[in-house]
Amino acid sequence: MIDRGHELSLKRQAELLRLSRSGLYYRPRPAPAADLAVMRRLDELHLEAPFAGSRMLRDMLRADGVEIGRGRVATRMRRIGISALYRRPNTSKPAPGHRIYPYLLRGVTVDRPNMAWAMDITYIPMARGFVYLAAAVDWFSRRVLSWRLSITQDTGFCVEAVEEALARHGRPAIFNTDQGSQGGFKRSSQHFGKGGCDEYSKATFGPVRAGAIAVTWSAAGGGTCRPAAVLVCDRGR
Repeated sequence: MIDRGHELSLKRQAELLRLSRSGLYYRPRPAPAADLAVMRRLDELHLEAPFAGSRMLRDMLRADGVEIGRGRVATRMRRIGISALYRRPNTSKPAPGHRIYPYLLRGVTVDRPNMAWAMDITYIPMARGFVYLAAAVDWFSRRVLSWRLSITQDTGFCVEAVEEALARHGRPAIFNTDQGSQGGFKRSSQHFGKGGCDEYSKATFGPVRAGAIAVTWSAAGGGTCRPAAVLVCDRGR
């Protein structure tokens, strides 16, 4: 909204838009290199021992010579979105105001392409910080139909991935995603209003079956797609 090259001063633009001027001059401070190194190591340790919590990860880091407390480890874990994997109650809650759609894949065998798609979001650790990957996957072939990278968790790159998959492969009978929301992306039928899915297909949102895209996220978390991530994000800047 603010155009720094406009003939109007920043002060006047802020007044017209009713924005605080303090926000115009704020520049976010990058995370210290030491913190980035700790978060990268936490990500590696989490892949090696996904059951490890903050206490165990703290001990692992100390074994590597990193003096760190449990509280700091827990904070960094939340920042990069990892947590110990263990059996726990189902506490997943939909996004506020998100309509609950019936889960129609229970007991259904996906036996052909374009019968069911899945979509989810993950992150890829980079040399400095992280990028976020949204991908649509065909459950039958396990083929990645479309994907988008973003340096922020916003709605746009998720919707773009869905729209590209629809344009290239047509509409599936079932499109399956999480019930919640991430970065403003509400997983709901709004994305298929443009694609022309019928009412039956629209009412198919439920929990993502993790196994359907586990291979995709495994490749993303490893070194397989990081060169592409670097190239795409560099072009985006």
